[in-house]
Amino acid sequence: MIRQGLQLAFISVLLLGSNSVINAQTKKVTPANTLAESRSSLVSAAGKHKTAAQELLLVQEAEVKKAQEKHEQLRQLVVDGLVARVELEQSERSLAALKAKLDATRQQIVDSDKVVAEVRAAEQLENTQAAAQPKSFVKLTVLRYGGSVGWSLGNLGVVQAFFSSTFGRALPTSAVGQSAAHNRLGWDHRHAVDVPLHPDSREGKGLIGFLQSNGIPFLAFRGAVPGVSTGPHIHIGRPSHRL
Repeated sequence: MIRQGLQLAFISVLLLGSNSVINAQTKKVTPANTLAESRSSLVSAAGKHKTAAQELLLVQEAEVKKAQEKHEQLRQLVVDGLVARVELEQSERSLAALKAKLDATRQQIVDSDKVVAEVRAAEQLENTQAAAQPKSFVKLTVLRYGGSVGWSLGNLGVVQAFFSSTFGRALPTSAVGQSAAHNRLGWDHRHAVDVPLHPDSREGKGLIGFLQSNGIPFLAFRGAVPGVSTGPHIHIGRPSHRL
């Protein structure tokens, strides 16, 4: 779940061309905004997240300041023997918790700026590539989405339930966790799932839309990438690292 509306989705590489993103927040798969509109929505959402975080930051800074002052007073009272040390220890824990929340909110502001910067960088890269390519340029092979929630194989059931209820068949998988192919390629795939669907297919778009709308990280391959992908598929989970 997105906590206080402040956790953000990160897009590292965006699709080129006029491909539509699929909105799969409901069981019915329907076309969503165009890529440009999706980028604009993401930037707008990041701005709102940042504004909310900045407002929350002011409140938390005041709370920390007040707690810090109280803590110092307690410290002196303990020195004077007027208050038990256990109260000071409780105050230390409370102050540490407030500071942790403050740090998390500051990180949300940094993350908001990062989202906007990544979208702008992707747009600039797209414009540069488009200018260098002939009119019939080929779309990027890989779509990468960093997600906003934690992912583990234990969450696979949610994806399977969506897919079966939407498309009337079980989610196809070519690798759940580590496989012989990944061992051969030298990738750590223990926490990921490969789905042999082309990202531009109806089912592929529907699955990608669901993953995006639920903040689940993925990589989508349109074709083979030497040493990385043997063919079109959707990799659910964080990018694999070299073994």
